[in-house]
Amino acid sequence: MLAMPGYLLLPILFLPFWMGAQDHPEMKELYLSEQHHARSKAQFRSNPLTQDYDVTYHCLSVEVDPAISYITGKVTTHFRPQLPGLDILHFDLSDGMQIDSISWHQIQCTYTHADHTLAIHLPEELLAGIVDSVTIWYQGKPGTTGFGSFNQGTHQNSPVLWTLSEPYGARDWWPCKQDLTDKADSIDIIITTPAIYRAASNGLLVDEYAVGDQKIYHWQHRYPIAAYLVAFAVTDYAVYSDFVPTSAGPVEVLNYVYPENLATAQAATQAIVPIMQLYNDLFGLYPFADEKYGHAQFGWGGGMEHQTMSFMVGFSHLLMAHELAHQWFGDKVTCASWADIWLNEGFATYLEGLNYEHGIGPTDWMDWKKGKIAHVISAPGGSVWVEDTTSVSRIFNSRLSYSKGAMVLHMLRWELGDEDFFQAIRNYLDAPENAYAYGHTAELIEHLEETSGSDLLVFFQNWYYGEGFPTYSMQWSVDDQQILLQVEQSTSHPSVPFFPMTLPLYITGTGGQDTLLRIPHAYSGETFLLDLPWAVSTLEFDPDLWIVKGPTQITTGIEDPAWADRFSCFPNPIGSGPLTLLSPDHPILRLSIIDQLGRSSSMDYPEGKKLLELSPSTLPGGIFHLLVTTSKGTLFRKIVK
Repeated sequence: MLAMPGYLLLPILFLPFWMGAQDHPEMKELYLSEQHHARSKAQFRSNPLTQDYDVTYHCLSVEVDPAISYITGKVTTHFRPQLPGLDILHFDLSDGMQIDSISWHQIQCTYTHADHTLAIHLPEELLAGIVDSVTIWYQGKPGTTGFGSFNQGTHQNSPVLWTLSEPYGARDWWPCKQDLTDKADSIDIIITTPAIYRAASNGLLVDEYAVGDQKIYHWQHRYPIAAYLVAFAVTDYAVYSDFVPTSAGPVEVLNYVYPENLATAQAATQAIVPIMQLYNDLFGLYPFADEKYGHAQFGWGGGMEHQTMSFMVGFSHLLMAHELAHQWFGDKVTCASWADIWLNEGFATYLEGLNYEHGIGPTDWMDWKKGKIAHVISAPGGSVWVEDTTSVSRIFNSRLSYSKGAMVLHMLRWELGDEDFFQAIRNYLDAPENAYAYGHTAELIEHLEETSGSDLLVFFQNWYYGEGFPTYSMQWSVDDQQILLQVEQSTSHPSVPFFPMTLPLYITGTGGQDTLLRIPHAYSGETFLLDLPWAVSTLEFDPDLWIVKGPTQITTGIEDPAWADRFSCFPNPIGSGPLTLLSPDHPILRLSIIDQLGRSSSMDYPEGKKLLELSPSTLPGGIFHLLVTTSKGTLFRKIVK
């Protein structure tokens, strides 16, 4: 759902200590444990009364008039008891809805209806594992929770009615099992409405016929589907189709649009063709290719990824890219907890960006990344993990669930490389426990680690549970083909004292050469000695915007500041006597000694030293560098022993 608000690459030179191939079985245990959920201030959990059966099928037959906020319905649900002796069957249904009758094998059932739970008293106990069914007749004026689960509007004086159940609104308008643990294996949706209107819904339109002044539309969907993704919309739609060529044959994109928008929609929705082809290439064939994809225009201020037919306020490239992405991330694999909504929204947002990276759509890829980073760092805290899933606004926080979730994926791609990243995502989508079912963050992590051989425990602790982002300060000096670099990092939130990251450094040479180095940064103040095969001219940090970070300060030691003239370091070369450092104006606060292999040792002088003498025995032989931090700034000196 979308709420409206060329380098030469050198081989990888370093692997960060936190990315070695490790096995962390405790990772999955953590993410799936009660402790994971207990970290929240409040968590909406599945209704425990509905967990003793598995839904296999719904036939939902409703009668509506888009001019009236009312629904009359009949739902036949097939289910499989999980335990023997089931004699009370529970459904989620808002208290405002009225039950007319309930039937089991043509026997009328008694029931109670309170606390948004419908309890059906079955005439006899049922056997475990044997599919059975009940039929519920109901009616009423549905409530509108969340983003408005049952909504009315108008377009050019024509009424329009639509449902939007995410996250907790399905029970507002039909009896269902509203959770993130069970999907109905298939559904039929039969909509009766005045004949001047058309009804859009999930799956394939298998029949439509008139009965008097009414029209009946029968939609059939033969894939597992979560309750919140079941939907319909009714108005005087104009209808047309686009077709996406694929290796498996064309996929129909069925468009239901307001008649006054027909011409502009027909021009705009053609853009869905390259979008779907890109996703097919990256993540596998559209998950419901043998049925359809579609758009249905509605009156809400964004889009909603109802399975096989997204409801759309309009047809911008961004909105079409986002909602289509959900058919893989949200519909084929649905987040198994609203705390993990980033598995839906972070992915869909990142796929918007992948369009621009591949030259599809009107937005520049660099501008898109700049915008997402700016959005993330516009506040100092906030985790991707949703700590309070009773708050709809927190679940769908655009900065955290959307922008930060997308950039976490972007940083994972940088850390793992394109081949492993995209293969791991495909493995996650296709895994038997995830495909057409539900996915946890822990399962995504498992596939990322298994594919890449990397240990991502610290990364997810920092970027998923943790809050904030790093800000870097860099000081560097060049000696022909050698760079001496010191990197300081501060963080915006105390929950993460340090973000270990692989730093992208773009280096150019005096003869026009260039390369992108991958530098593992393990602690603040770390010093690196980098050898290049040519004379160095410039250094640039993260020019392709792989890392979420605050504004970076880069200072150079190529030309010492004027005040450094009074700093002295002698003798050089060093003989048998001590090495003397004299800083008469600005006391020395820290001294780092870096050898030719980049190994560093440091000494701190909190009170400040204007004179230091170092014994020759403490200094390495050959060429080494001194990094001298004073109260005024930092100096670099090359020393020979």
